[in-house]
Amino acid sequence: MPVRLLTQSRLRWPEPQKVLAAVHAWAAEQALRNDGLRKVGVFGSYGRGDAGVGSDLDLVLIDANASGPPRQRYRRWPFEQLPLSCDALVLTEQEWDELLASPATDCAAHAMANALHRDCRWVWCRAEVEGSTNTDDT
Repeated sequence: MPVRLLTQSRLRWPEPQKVLAAVHAWAAEQALRNDGLRKVGVFGSYGRGDAGVGSDLDLVLIDANASGPPRQRYRRWPFEQLPLSCDALVLTEQEWDELLASPATDCAAHAMANALHRDCRWVWCRAEVEGSTNTDDT
């Protein structure tokens, strides 16, 4: 069984601001290749601002060209280029709006909608390419 050897007594984890900057740069690069990409946001610990050692990256991509099952959507994006492992939602704008409007009777979707309302922070928007830099609205 392989054993990981450390050369230092201390593990290093990227600073949250460096992770967010990397996500922004990654999104801008992906937008050049994928004209359907509208927004990229973080939620979970990076969205709340309490990320630390061991935090993964939770992303939401708004992709006008998204189609097919979620697993196929996820495969289209080179998430391995990001500095941390990540979980991602890849949704169309309509799916995003529908998710956020999920009724309380759909418990799982409603809980996700509440978490996204509370935690999502947009780190890149297509509007940046078109001249506006407003990335803090949901």
